[in-house]
Amino acid sequence: MKLTDVAIPAGMVWSSPFAKWQGSLSGLSSLDVAAAVTTRALRERSVEVDRLTALTLGWSVPQPDIFYGGPLLAARIGAEGLTGPMVSQACATSVAALQAAATTVTDGDVHLVVATDRTSNGPILVYPNPTGQGGAPQTTHWVLDSFARDPWAGRSMIAAGDRVGRDGGFTREQADELKALRYQQYASSLADDRAFQKRYMVPIEVGSGRRAVSLEADEGIRPADREAMAGLKTVDPEGIHTFATQTHPADGCAGAVVTTPGTARELSGGEGVVTLLATGTSRVGKSQMPQAPVPAASAALADAGLGIDDVDLVTTHNPFAVNDLYFARETGFPLERMNVRGSSLVFGHPQGPTGLRSIAELVEELRARGGGVGLFTGCAAGDTGMALVVRVED
Repeated sequence: MKLTDVAIPAGMVWSSPFAKWQGSLSGLSSLDVAAAVTTRALRERSVEVDRLTALTLGWSVPQPDIFYGGPLLAARIGAEGLTGPMVSQACATSVAALQAAATTVTDGDVHLVVATDRTSNGPILVYPNPTGQGGAPQTTHWVLDSFARDPWAGRSMIAAGDRVGRDGGFTREQADELKALRYQQYASSLADDRAFQKRYMVPIEVGSGRRAVSLEADEGIRPADREAMAGLKTVDPEGIHTFATQTHPADGCAGAVVTTPGTARELSGGEGVVTLLATGTSRVGKSQMPQAPVPAASAALADAGLGIDDVDLVTTHNPFAVNDLYFARETGFPLERMNVRGSSLVFGHPQGPTGLRSIAELVEELRARGGGVGLFTGCAAGDTGMALVVRVED
């Protein structure tokens, strides 16, 4: 989808740190985290809530009171008159939420996009089933059952990753090498007391006293030691992925301000704008999910009037190492110019906010380099993918 006259002010796409599965954020509602992070992000960027005209809330894991999620979050950040849609599209939620906001922005609009999720302690849904034995209900674990089986394809997500790896002729050694590269790139974002991460990362501070939770940096990151990885068994004896070469579930929040280019320049205080050029959506065959980022990226680039050779940097949501291996082979884009500050393969995957974090890193790296064209792309449940093309300029 080609986007026109829509932009993000420089510095106004952000992310919280990501917490490990069952870690520091596991006892907090993702709406509580969103309220705290969004309030702080807007304050630090001198965005008055009175300037906001709409809110899009992205999430993929239900939380208490999520029925009222959008208006409730708006009220909790002090914008009681604000409302807008809620978007839930699994791992593509961030791009879907940005697209929803971008297609409604007109002159004077300042649209807030927030994506938040807690995969820890996912809800167990109980469905009445009067015809069951003794009237026993049907139950579903929202997170774990979704990971374990795609009801259309009949396979788990890891099975999809290994299928693309095996059919594509990729090796376990290539997967290990890719993870080692992504970890080295992530480690570069920690240099100089996390100088790069602090360009976009908003610490989490929720509660007070003995119930206070504070998180300044990512939690649960494991170094990619080549010798240790070599000693791991693959999840499937015939597959290429170990637990080291797939992402881990996480908790976190991210956000952005979406407006028109003129207002973006005003809000950025002369720091530049991030023009949103196009989005792309794709669906591939059953259990081919890691392939989906390629046609999604192709669609977005085509609508932007660009080719892959016009792209300076790429970030991806890569739940499996094969995602990036396949993308690089199919597009010719070098692995070293993808995810130059790490990726979800390293820092984890809270689902809804994962894409926005990678977009924030893409934007800040391009800003540090003086601007350019960036592409984010990633897969999502149901063998789908979504992509976003941006241009960062002064």
